[in-house]
Amino acid sequence: MEPQHDRLKIKREIGLIGGISIVSGTMIGSGIFMSPQFILSYVGSPGASLLIWALSGLVAMLAALCYIELGTVFSESGGELIYVLRTYGSFPAFFSSLFWIVLSKPFGVAAMAISISKYAVAPFYLGCDPPELLIKSVAAGAILLVTIVNCLNVRLALRIQVVFLLAKVLALAVIVIGGMVAVAQDSRTIVDNLSIENSFVGTGTSLSTFGMAFYQGLWSYAGWYNLNMVTEELKRPEVNLPKAITIGVSLVTFLYLLVNVSYLSVMTPKELISSNAVAVTWGNKVLGSWGWIMSVAASLSAFGSLNGSLFSGGRLSFATARVGLFPEIFSMVNVRRLTPTPSLIFTTFISLIVLLSGDFETIVNYSSFLGWFFHAMTVSGVIYLRIKKPELPRPYKVFILLPVLVIIAAIYLVLAPILDNPQIEYFYVALALFSGIILYIPFIHYKVCPGLLTRLTVFLQLFLEVAPAEKNM
Repeated sequence: MEPQHDRLKIKREIGLIGGISIVSGTMIGSGIFMSPQFILSYVGSPGASLLIWALSGLVAMLAALCYIELGTVFSESGGELIYVLRTYGSFPAFFSSLFWIVLSKPFGVAAMAISISKYAVAPFYLGCDPPELLIKSVAAGAILLVTIVNCLNVRLALRIQVVFLLAKVLALAVIVIGGMVAVAQDSRTIVDNLSIENSFVGTGTSLSTFGMAFYQGLWSYAGWYNLNMVTEELKRPEVNLPKAITIGVSLVTFLYLLVNVSYLSVMTPKELISSNAVAVTWGNKVLGSWGWIMSVAASLSAFGSLNGSLFSGGRLSFATARVGLFPEIFSMVNVRRLTPTPSLIFTTFISLIVLLSGDFETIVNYSSFLGWFFHAMTVSGVIYLRIKKPELPRPYKVFILLPVLVIIAAIYLVLAPILDNPQIEYFYVALALFSGIILYIPFIHYKVCPGLLTRLTVFLQLFLEVAPAEKNM
């Protein structure tokens, strides 16, 4: 182990604008272009679908406010890992980080890459589905490209995030304004969809379908927690973390509601549900021969979200390894570029495996229910720390009922779909996660370190030109 003064230190490169771009730039991605048809198909009516979008934004904001308090109490990178570790200890922290590293982040990266690919090839396959092999090949190429960018330079990755955020907001603004123009020209569709008499006609009552709809809605808001994973790279985190998250989540919620109203201003529920690429269908109706622009815009939007997700996801395994819950090699950064190269490569590798085996809807549904289990565990730490450690400095405090509301919402999201419509896939996902106890007992609890792992670490350290990094406090 090197002396402390010989260690590298990741720089604080992220300001307020960069923070907002990570939050909102990650949130605005594949969800708003892929999930509307799934949400509407689950709940059955336009009014109920808009309600799901609004409630999803509210739940995301409440959870984000709780994470802000935890992020200002514990200013280390790693997000949920650090909060659970400092609150409940290494055993639950290991399973939390294992879920995010092996399941959630790779599943998210794969789902975003699939949406990039679908929109990129959609203009070439009008009226029919593109080949599955082509979709997954383009998706894999997008993942590899983003990985290379993030391995090369932090500032380049942040510039890409800011630029793509502007492109996303512009694309959503085009949809919102286009919907207004369409309504001004012919208001019959929006009246049929959203009038008081029609908006909730056909709404389903199943707990399972509403839970699935929430999974899709909250998936579209996923990213509200990403800035917490890179706190050590954020300038003045006690100021910029609350500002960036509240501004980013509020902006995204407002835009999402307007965009969904715009979709419903030109498409019937049947047309929206049957669309393979809802933004392209909207573009063909409103923009005519220029409808292909929406395909490009949706692809760019999802690409920016993919970049932000991989940026934060790579830091998660880095932070997990640094506290001794993951192999040491993942706690190292490149000696010249100061990027967590081993962690980024690992996240990419798992994402490519997930990509080969799943489709968008399945990936979202079967990873979301465990995600909200760990969100609830993390948010409960706000209440626990208020009681057990009231002396901790808290630059930012939330009203104590907010974490209670988030925990109630999370319990519903975890249990409702399983109890109402049990499926063996939920068991498989949970079993895959908690089988990690086989790794925890020998390697973490008893600290067994095989000689082969030590030699492999030295080899990779030399091959990737990486070294341990000191914490920014």
